[in-house]
Amino acid sequence: MHELGGKEQPYEGEQSREHTARRASSIAQSRGGERFVSAEARIFDAATAAMPESWRPAEANASSQPAAGTSGPSAQSPGNDAKGRAAGETPGAAEAAATRVPFHKLFAFADSTDVALMLLGALGAVANGAAMPFMTVLFGNLIDAFGGALSIHDVVNRVSMVSLDFVYLAIASAVASFVQVTCWMITGERQAARIRNLYLKTILRQEIAFFDKYTSTGEVVGRMSGDTVLIQDAMGEKVGKFIQLVVTFFGGFIVAFAQGWLLTLVMMATIPPLVVAGAVMSNVVTKMASLGQAAYAESSVVVEQTIGSIRTVASFTGEKRAVEKYNKSLKSAYKSSVREGLATGLGMGTVMLLLFCGYSLGIWSGAKLILEKGYTGAKVMNVIFAVLTGSLALGQASPSMKAFAGGQAAAYKMFETINRAPEIDAYSTTGRKLEDIRGEIEFRDVHFSYPTRPDEPIFRGFSLAIPSGTTIALVGQSGSGKSTVISLIERFYDPQLGDVLIDGVNLKEFQLRWIRSKIGLVSQEPVLFAASIKENIAYGKASATDQEVRAAAELANAAKFIDKMPQGFDTSVGEHGTQLSGGQKQRIAIARAILKDPRILLLDEATSALDAESERIVQEALDRVMSNRTTVIVAHRLSTVRNADTIAVIHQGTLVEKGPHNELLRDPEGAYSQLIKLQEANQQNNRKGDGNARLGKQMSMNKSASRRLSRDNSSHHSFSVPFGMPLGIEIQDGSSNKLCDEMPQEVPLSRLASLNKPEIPVLVLGSIASVISGVIFPIFAILLSNVIKAFYEPPHLLRRDSQFWASMFLVFGAVYFLSLPVSSYLFSIAGCRLIRRIRLMTFEKVVNMEVEWFDHPENSSGAIGARLSADAAKVRGLVGDALQLVVQNSSTLVAGLVIAFVSNWELSLIILALIPLIGLNGWIQMKFIQGFSADSKMMYEEASQVANDAVSSIRTVASFSAEEKVMDLYKKKCEGPLRTGIRTGIISGIGFGVSFFLLFGVYAASFYAGARLVEDRKTTFPKVFRVFLALAMAAIGVSQSSTLTSDSSKAKSAASSIFAIVDRKSRIDPSEDAGVTAETLRGNIEFQHVSFRYPTRPDVQIFRDLCLTIHAGKTVALVGESGSGKSTAISLLQRFYDPDVGHILLDGVDIRKFQLRWLRQQMGLVSQEPALFNDTIRANIAYGKDGQATESEIVSAAQLANAHKFISSALQVSFSNLIASRDSLSMQSARHQNLLLSEVPTWEKKCRDMTQWLESVELSCQEGRSSAWPSPVRS
Repeated sequence: MHELGGKEQPYEGEQSREHTARRASSIAQSRGGERFVSAEARIFDAATAAMPESWRPAEANASSQPAAGTSGPSAQSPGNDAKGRAAGETPGAAEAAATRVPFHKLFAFADSTDVALMLLGALGAVANGAAMPFMTVLFGNLIDAFGGALSIHDVVNRVSMVSLDFVYLAIASAVASFVQVTCWMITGERQAARIRNLYLKTILRQEIAFFDKYTSTGEVVGRMSGDTVLIQDAMGEKVGKFIQLVVTFFGGFIVAFAQGWLLTLVMMATIPPLVVAGAVMSNVVTKMASLGQAAYAESSVVVEQTIGSIRTVASFTGEKRAVEKYNKSLKSAYKSSVREGLATGLGMGTVMLLLFCGYSLGIWSGAKLILEKGYTGAKVMNVIFAVLTGSLALGQASPSMKAFAGGQAAAYKMFETINRAPEIDAYSTTGRKLEDIRGEIEFRDVHFSYPTRPDEPIFRGFSLAIPSGTTIALVGQSGSGKSTVISLIERFYDPQLGDVLIDGVNLKEFQLRWIRSKIGLVSQEPVLFAASIKENIAYGKASATDQEVRAAAELANAAKFIDKMPQGFDTSVGEHGTQLSGGQKQRIAIARAILKDPRILLLDEATSALDAESERIVQEALDRVMSNRTTVIVAHRLSTVRNADTIAVIHQGTLVEKGPHNELLRDPEGAYSQLIKLQEANQQNNRKGDGNARLGKQMSMNKSASRRLSRDNSSHHSFSVPFGMPLGIEIQDGSSNKLCDEMPQEVPLSRLASLNKPEIPVLVLGSIASVISGVIFPIFAILLSNVIKAFYEPPHLLRRDSQFWASMFLVFGAVYFLSLPVSSYLFSIAGCRLIRRIRLMTFEKVVNMEVEWFDHPENSSGAIGARLSADAAKVRGLVGDALQLVVQNSSTLVAGLVIAFVSNWELSLIILALIPLIGLNGWIQMKFIQGFSADSKMMYEEASQVANDAVSSIRTVASFSAEEKVMDLYKKKCEGPLRTGIRTGIISGIGFGVSFFLLFGVYAASFYAGARLVEDRKTTFPKVFRVFLALAMAAIGVSQSSTLTSDSSKAKSAASSIFAIVDRKSRIDPSEDAGVTAETLRGNIEFQHVSFRYPTRPDVQIFRDLCLTIHAGKTVALVGESGSGKSTAISLLQRFYDPDVGHILLDGVDIRKFQLRWLRQQMGLVSQEPALFNDTIRANIAYGKDGQATESEIVSAAQLANAHKFISSALQVSFSNLIASRDSLSMQSARHQNLLLSEVPTWEKKCRDMTQWLESVELSCQEGRSSAWPSPVRS
């Protein structure tokens, strides 16, 4: 690979470590805060019969969005987050504080419509926040009406008046809630969309050095998909909720001081401990969650690396090693999650204990004030409820404040990038524009080093003149600076000293977009976008017609294979062009450059991936295109540059020789002559090897049924099919190997339960603890109703009863404090073990799938990583915390119903008839939100793919000035999600508004019905409160369980997704022990009448009746056009696929009869694109021997592969150095290939498969590699 590949790129994990830790922390804080609020809300709702938590907009739904949006490493590139993080490393508070934007800056991109929406939403939030303190006043009036010394008739009249006030409050709250939620959700969606667009637009305008030093594709996509969710959460409905809660806080204390300032001051003593306990609990849970996410991120790296390099894993039978490594990484994630569960239980238990203590203090103090200061029972209860309303509102603000902190932290890097002025601005409109350019290029005393390696200069005073209309070829060893010339001409970088001139004008003086429009680039590694072939070619010209696209394709020798594609020019090339062969991708890239019609043509190894025939034809096309253009060629095949007008030899950044081919050859000691000799020696070695192997022996492509194979004389071959045979043969009848749609089937809960069978004792103990916790809440209703009754008793009874009931609050608070941590800890153990078991079971199944399964986009490394991360975690929604809540709330429901019906069955029936109205409405709007969120998430994934393609191919985007085209496509993909988000906001507002109306309406009807029953002497006022509070507690339990409906639905869907993998039988399973093995293997290979089509392309026939024999110990080279099936033969031999028809024999035995692991262990595969794992160099080499190679074997293999030298000295590394990732550019491709080759000798192989292994390697590297292989290959 050229210098761009060879330079040391920033370590991707290092780049995103801070960003990932911060996002994990923010998400964890949101989650921890939610659980804290849930506990507090239950007590408050019980005390005041306030609305159930599930019907609160910001808490029920919005707060969960960050977690959903960024769940696990699937929202980002899987595994990126853990690469650079040391074990146990967590973000520090000081660091977090230093990397946040001021809160008001979050709204910097709001327009006038957003400002109006925010003002309207703030007014709605203020009105909604005032409703709760006002409700405590009404509740006090109810107590006074029931408990005062009034006649029955007066009681009914007063209760009727208060009930009417509840109706007014219901209407006002409904309107305020609708305005609050709708306005804030819509403005949050609008501003987040604007930030996404600005961020991507700014990213695309940055200079290439920015991507080398400061960011990576995974980080950019992670920020756009994950961080913008956090930012949206911080500027959306959470702001409205925060304003509402602040108003409730102040309103509660204003009411409390107005009703009884002395008791209010006493009650305020409970606030500091509550705040401290809540903060400590939240911080501890946050830290535990961050550790857990960091630990699982390491597991994601294993998943991404394994699946991304599945052919290497399969070839080297590394499935068991991958599973063992994954299992090891899951252990730390399990421990962290269990500790998080324990911390949550302890924290919530402490908070609840303090709340019970607050009630106890209020009751005891209130009784004294009734006796000594003339307070009434209604006033005391009003103060208690108002103080707790205010203080709990402050506690309930915690998720909003955490969301603000998360959004501020997430916005820091994004806003920093948005405000960054690029050093080379792709959008700049300043600069010179000429009528046209001649194409004369000059490098004048250029000094240059890459930004990531400032201490390693590439050029020191480099000068080179290229006359217009001429062709110059740059040759030299890898790393000499050839491709750097290309980069400087394209102005991807600017030199530190010296000038690059075009037509005598400094490149910096031109308008960048204009000058790039005059330059066409075709790189060594063709970059295609996830679009159709026509759209990829059209990137070369903004308004290209179909005729122009076809003409360019024909010039590039691409039209022929395109026409044979199922949809022709409209065929999708797949992500990064995965549906095409390397040669086909290169020809499309060349067509794209041809369409641009540039004055300067830059060919950076442009034909390196083509076979000989295609290279010849494309070279002819390029020769035609190059006429009257200035052309700069970088090539390692010297045969392709002989016709260049000038050949420039570059060595270590210095121009050492320059001239035409014939002139340079006159100096036998010259640098160019030495390169020619090196090439000829290399070719001579290859010819010698070919002679020994009798190249292509027993190779016949005669399709005649009467074909005969002569095993005695295999030196001659009959090709009855012309070399220019079609690349694919259309099949008109049905395809035989089509994959049937694998729709996930619903998984019965019994199956999940069976997986949790080992934890049954743990679950039983946890359930007992949860039942105890759940029963306490209905008992709370008994306590509170008796306290209200006691406040209206004679003084001597009041003194005695108040002390008793106050102490009861302390007792039950202590019981709750003990039972909750136990249940939380035990259910965490059960849930986390289940997740770990499911993940391991699924991953083990995945790595043993046939290779063909991974060809489908839904089974990519990212998709499988997301399933293992998010789906497996969602399954915990049916066990773990969710099951704990179900058990707890079920006991609350049963106990509440029992208490209510024992107290008064008639009133219980009336209230029960009204409560479902709220539940029904809440369920309907929850279903609406759930559906729309899923659609929106899917659509934003499409937009993220556009960003991913653009950033990962930034050089191509920059070269073709395609930034605006990318932005137009991105905005188009975002239109649907934006509309969905706005619609969701309106529906949410309506749903929550109606819920509030029904809630307060039920209060009004319930108390009016209770008054009527009291009037008819069918009950007493303490029993009215007892029934109402008991059923309110039961309703809260049901409502909290109903919030699990969506989680349960997601969990079932996730379980179906997971078990669809687990239940699928691999068609070629390496884990099966069935099959024969042989003590000795000679290595005779025979393809007998093999026909084959790839399952993902069933309409294209690759092999039809292929016969081929390869004798043991001989070397056979497969040659042919790109896409003709050469690599397919290797894949079939390795049993990545099985043929549709025919047999492949090894030593006369069908390879399907061999034990698969044993079969693959007899082969060594070296591919065109080397795949290395995120591990040490030593481990990567030892991978060739099941990881069990000795140090001497490793060193020997490295020496044999010509890799030992650069491992020891050239890179100043050692065998213990880490390789960042399989896609890392920290080594040149030549060195990657060296390491891959060294894997193979560590295990003596009988068959060696070389798939275009020298294709992308430069001449000097080829020679070393070829000379390294005489012994192993010939054996």
